[in-house]
Amino acid sequence: MSIRLIAYVLLGLGALVVVLTRVRLSKRDASGLRQVSAWILFVHTVFGLLGLTAWGIYLSTKGATSFGLDRELIGIGALALLWVASLVGLMILLRWLPTRGRHAHDKHDDGWSEGPGLSILAHVGLFLSVCFATVVYTLDKL
Repeated sequence: MSIRLIAYVLLGLGALVVVLTRVRLSKRDASGLRQVSAWILFVHTVFGLLGLTAWGIYLSTKGATSFGLDRELIGIGALALLWVASLVGLMILLRWLPTRGRHAHDKHDDGWSEGPGLSILAHVGLFLSVCFATVVYTLDKL
């Protein structure tokens, strides 16, 4: 499988992570463990979508783009945006860390779609995808 094909697959999976995180965490009835600051969710969504769009433009162009921007500049900007989105996504996972105290809830009673499993898989996967994209960009393999 070519590196370019892997990059496109990871681009699609990244879009899925960003959109599903937005859908899952923006529910009005989310409270307690599922509640995330609207600002953090906004940063994750906007930086993620802008970064993925810019990365898609970087992958699909050669030389200068129709916008008159250099392809390498778009790649650097995309990676910067994706790093922010990825790190914010990992910060979202912090809500699943064990808590102690009299009023602490057991976080492991949730099902697959409600518990930390899906979020961990998605956000660690997004982090590893951004690491892959950074290495591929740095080594100029696209």
